[in-house]
Amino acid sequence: MYYVYIMTNWNNKVLYTGITNDLERRIYEHKNKLIEGFTKKYNVNKLVYYECTTDVYSAITREKQIKGWTRQKKNELVQSVNPEWRDLSEDF
Repeated sequence: MYYVYIMTNWNNKVLYTGITNDLERRIYEHKNKLIEGFTKKYNVNKLVYYECTTDVYSAITREKQIKGWTRQKKNELVQSVNPEWRDLSEDF
């Protein structure tokens, strides 16, 4: 499985869109700041959206599509499945 996901910080001001083949591991890495870069710098550690597919090329295409969207459109995507912007990784 391949996952396209969106994460944010504590006050939902920063959004990060990524792709992985192991969502639980990747979220653990973000939350524990094990990977240098954007999410570590901006304390992005709350999973607010994800979708899955079995096709890596579809996942890559979808990630690029979402990254190209406006902030408003990304917000609407998150709110369509997670209107309270809760941390979905708490369900893992």
